[in-house]
Amino acid sequence: MMRNKKLLIAAVFLTIAITAVAQESCCPWKQDLRQCPTGLPSVAGVRLNIVKESVATDDRLPSVAGVQNIVKKPAAKDGRLPPQTKAKMIAVGASNILDTYLSPEKYKGTEVRYISHNTRPLRRAHLSSIVMHQGQFSYVSNRADNNNELEGAYNFLYCLRYNWQITPAFKVEAGGGIEADIGFLYNTRNGNNPAQLRLSASLTPSFAATYDLAIKSCDLRIKYEGTAPLAGLMFSPNYEQSYYEIFNRGNYDRNIVPTTIVSTPSYRQMVTLDIRPSAKWRSTWLRAGYLGDYQQAKVNNLRYHQLSHMFVLGITKYL
Repeated sequence: MMRNKKLLIAAVFLTIAITAVAQESCCPWKQDLRQCPTGLPSVAGVRLNIVKESVATDDRLPSVAGVQNIVKKPAAKDGRLPPQTKAKMIAVGASNILDTYLSPEKYKGTEVRYISHNTRPLRRAHLSSIVMHQGQFSYVSNRADNNNELEGAYNFLYCLRYNWQITPAFKVEAGGGIEADIGFLYNTRNGNNPAQLRLSASLTPSFAATYDLAIKSCDLRIKYEGTAPLAGLMFSPNYEQSYYEIFNRGNYDRNIVPTTIVSTPSYRQMVTLDIRPSAKWRSTWLRAGYLGDYQQAKVNNLRYHQLSHMFVLGITKYL
């Protein structure tokens, strides 16, 4: 009896296997469905039936291109991201420098600065990132015009801003980020301590306002931008401490100083006017403006300031 049951089960499994092999040979897995004689509709037929049923259900369904456009739209009120801007500028103007570690005298002269300013909108609604690089060089003299100082520095700024579109033509931005400076100041007369090192990093709030207008075929954009360090760290020798003591002998004397808005009351502002004379210029705009950079510090019984007033000229690309 048990033997008959085993034979019956084996026969059932054999029948299932033969049926599966027959269907596979009739309709191979990689073969077009149109060659299958089971009466199934072809791929094109299925697609056509689906489209017909969709049209019959709702004639207002969007096309494939329309669906793709909807998916690609960012979460902005007007359905599109604002343009990315890349500005390259040269600034030339007057500089006033005081560093009591090198001299109690104020030195005045000329400063030249290169500025790269990039603004990129983020996918998150109303946010944009700002990256700014600045390289500067100053040649200044004392009142008697018998001594000179050379100054050079590099400044990096990265910040995020939240954007408020107050009107279609007026936008306000506010946020903050990080700022870092490295540079030097060299006094051509000093023999013992002829140079001063500049090294600092800070958390920096940032603010901007933009207004767009047009005069006939000429498009204009006025922008005001300001930054001020809030808190950070700064390197500074102590009063009457030489760099030989710091680096050769390793005599640390509070040379890494925490800073706040009280000890480093500084501010940088820039007012620019972007001009596109006609629509033929497309994404390229001319830029002119004013840069005011007022850097001050009072740490370790030493005072420092560099006050710069410069004219800015450059090109802005709206991508």
